[in-house]
Amino acid sequence: MGALSPFAVHTLFDALAWMSAGIAAYGLGRWRSGAFPPRAGRGAYYLPILIFSSAIGAYALGTLNLWASGREGLARSIEGALFGGIVGVETYKWVNAISGRTGASLAAPIAVGIAVGRIGCYLAGLEDFTYGAPTSLPWGHDFGDGVARHPVQLYESFAMALFFVAYLAALARRSPWVAANGFSLMIGYYGLQRFGWEFVKPYGALMGPFSLFHFVSLALVIYAGALLRRSTTAFGSGAG
Repeated sequence: MGALSPFAVHTLFDALAWMSAGIAAYGLGRWRSGAFPPRAGRGAYYLPILIFSSAIGAYALGTLNLWASGREGLARSIEGALFGGIVGVETYKWVNAISGRTGASLAAPIAVGIAVGRIGCYLAGLEDFTYGAPTSLPWGHDFGDGVARHPVQLYESFAMALFFVAYLAALARRSPWVAANGFSLMIGYYGLQRFGWEFVKPYGALMGPFSLFHFVSLALVIYAGALLRRSTTAFGSGAG
């Protein structure tokens, strides 16, 4: 991306992702604030726990995947951040006996943030280690080493943009079920699409053809399924 370094490109799009998520959250609040179920009291430590556990998950799982792929150094992962944030928040809610929803309105901000952020991963090139496996398909992209690879970052960006559009369409139709379960739907959808893309990534396998993020994706899908199963009414209680 011009004269910018891969680090600078990634940092720029990380900022754009946060900005996009913030705009989505603000716009959604102005447009459909009354559509979401009442949010449970989060307590003073909710946000610090969310930020801390997301950061731990991002770097821990990103780095473990890097090592499993035969590489050294530190790495971070958006899926790791989601997983860590969920573990941290659910633990916090369990300790503090918080049973209501705390994240029903987060589906759109997270989806649009991932969609924008993944473009930065794509533009950062080989150093980002988020590219896909070699491919002979006509849309394979050469990131600079002479090998055409799946632009899997754009696959994920497009998939999350589709979710964002479908989610907004459901809210426009005033679907109470989608409004109440949007976070669960987003997490389940993210896990499913990410599980599929992992098959066209050059990550090291932990078991058979499955990488670390196959298992993390499966855990997210199971978590989302459990939330949806517990949701008995559009505005009922639930962890999501």
